[in-house]
Amino acid sequence: MTSWTSISRPFLRAGAVLLLVLTALGLAGCASMSARDRNTAVGAAVGGVAGSVLTDGSAIGTLGGAVVGGVIGREVDAGERKDDRNRRNRDRDD
Repeated sequence: MTSWTSISRPFLRAGAVLLLVLTALGLAGCASMSARDRNTAVGAAVGGVAGSVLTDGSAIGTLGGAVVGGVIGREVDAGERKDDRNRRNRDRDD
């Protein structure tokens, strides 16, 4: 009789390779995104993971976390652009 460890090990390895390939393809797709779009996507991903962890894997919690994280990520970029404008205006006045 075979053990589960000997059967599941090849599947785990194949799953890890598949995850790495999908991650590389996903990151390659982000190359043409603007900074605001990237911040939104990263915020949504982090928020989704946080929502899932905080609600023990609830789909509603994951979705809610992704929405909130996306909004926060988008606003972080807006704040950075406002700071850049203020800095340029201050430098121009000097």
